[in-house]
Amino acid sequence: MIFEKPKITITLNRTRLDGNEVCLINFPYSKDIIEILRCIKGAYWNPDRQCWVMPYTHHHLDRLITTLNCGDKYKIIKETRPICDSPGHTVQKKIPEKHQQTKKQKDEVKLPEGYLETLKRKRYSDHTIKTYVCYMKEFQIAFRNYNLEDISVRQINGYILELIEINAISASQQNQRINAIKFYYEKVRGRIKEYYTIERPRKSRKLPQVLSEEEILSMIIAIKNLKHKAIICTLYSAGLRRGELINLRKYDIQFDRKMIIVKDAKGNKDRTTMLSDYLAEILRQYMEAEKPNYWLFEGQGRKRYSATSIAKVVRKAAKLAAIGRDVKPHMLRHSFATHLVEQGISTLHIQSMLGHESSKTTEIYTHISRKSITHIKSPLDVILDKKQNAKKNLKSNSNNKPWE
Repeated sequence: MIFEKPKITITLNRTRLDGNEVCLINFPYSKDIIEILRCIKGAYWNPDRQCWVMPYTHHHLDRLITTLNCGDKYKIIKETRPICDSPGHTVQKKIPEKHQQTKKQKDEVKLPEGYLETLKRKRYSDHTIKTYVCYMKEFQIAFRNYNLEDISVRQINGYILELIEINAISASQQNQRINAIKFYYEKVRGRIKEYYTIERPRKSRKLPQVLSEEEILSMIIAIKNLKHKAIICTLYSAGLRRGELINLRKYDIQFDRKMIIVKDAKGNKDRTTMLSDYLAEILRQYMEAEKPNYWLFEGQGRKRYSATSIAKVVRKAAKLAAIGRDVKPHMLRHSFATHLVEQGISTLHIQSMLGHESSKTTEIYTHISRKSITHIKSPLDVILDKKQNAKKNLKSNSNNKPWE
């Protein structure tokens, strides 16, 4: 009697991730399915979700289902999850009217006197100003029936708690909202100590994700576009943040001194970092071919290359190199620091090139470098070695002739 081989079950779940509708693809490990997913544009392995993810569009779903149905080897199950942005934070409750704030509402709100001016005087970055203004306006809308001067710390904590429970805001966004509110009361209104008691989220300590040297090299080799290759090499070999890369001017590359000048980095600080020989050659070729006008990497209309475009370049290089995870620009910076630690470079030198204010920030890379654990032998290896040596000794003793 011939038994029919059971089909592999593939579950497709519609959900929301980082603000985008996506499809989570769960299945028992299968090289064939992974090869199919690698051929679908936009599909990637998400280590946090421990599954493959792709955009939730008719085009992507039709292509995946059509490909999987060929040969009748797979059983496809479609499920719909409640839309959520992060694991454990499912939005199921109805959002109160006071939190349903449209762009029109925010545009109509007038910021408290001196709020924007103080942000600019203190030279906060454009991105931070935009974030603070947005969250401060939302705070004003939520308390539109109150005088801002009369709102208590207890009310503010209640507002933040409601955002956590109903809007499922992340710990990072919680901190940013608190900072925006504290900025008004402490910096604009001068209430220095009164608002220190606003409850903050517990600090989480997550190790940075890094790529191996082989994966970095495979990305550089895989990408053929000269401009894109220059972007990948600059991010990694100089340890730059994405914002620092797009703010580089062509004059910041000092070929004669083998140095890159990073202007107005995080905290409005300037610093220098290394210019590798290989990167120098790639940049010479790129600048000769593209002839950038002012910014080192320019987009349409000779404007600065966008942060979104940088992310797409990195993701494309990782996909071409067949790296089965979602690679982001900041991972190249993490990899730069980790690989320097493994080379034995001083933490102080790495701190200077990365532009970290505290050495404690840099020291995190010592915890993820191979150098920190390669000299330690696993107890499993010790046990197996002992067993192997015992077998060898037993065999050696049995071969010995007592009369010799």
